[in-house]
Amino acid sequence: MLELLNNIDTQLFIFLNSINSPFWDVIMRWISGSKSWIPMYLVIVAFIIYKFRWKAIITLLFVALVVTLADQISVKGFKEVFERLRPCHTPELQDIVHLVKNKCGGKYGFISSHAANTFGVAFFLSQLFKNRNFSVFIFVWASIVSYSRIYLGVHFPFDVLGGAILGSVIGFSVYYLHNFTLQKLSKHFK
Repeated sequence: MLELLNNIDTQLFIFLNSINSPFWDVIMRWISGSKSWIPMYLVIVAFIIYKFRWKAIITLLFVALVVTLADQISVKGFKEVFERLRPCHTPELQDIVHLVKNKCGGKYGFISSHAANTFGVAFFLSQLFKNRNFSVFIFVWASIVSYSRIYLGVHFPFDVLGGAILGSVIGFSVYYLHNFTLQKLSKHFK
């Protein structure tokens, strides 16, 4: 069964990674970069401050908790445990992987930290704001960032799927911890 799943994942990766062009190389590299999204992050932070006033600091700490947990668990709980090579480090694929700017990243790729981080934040914020349009936007953003990792040749599709699932679970859990904390603080400071 594992061999079948690995074969499906590899074939899907080869197909998706082969759809590329010099134009999309530049775009996907930009999308995958963490600094590319700073303006969006600043707008979200400003909105959190506007909406939550004194609770904004607590809310932003919980957003940071989502990212920290997603990032650390994806590395320490998965990459360093399963040690699944990234496509660009897989000997059978090295000659066919479309790798942008020869940047492969660390040796192991299961699960994608980009996917875990972006889906964790997307899930937390969608629950926090409860706005349909924002939720669609933030999940499309997380999906595009996650797909960029396949395009760039550094993750298999199941790496991204695993990261999205982990991030969603973390975002969901931290959101409920956030609400519980704010309820307790509100009662305490009345």
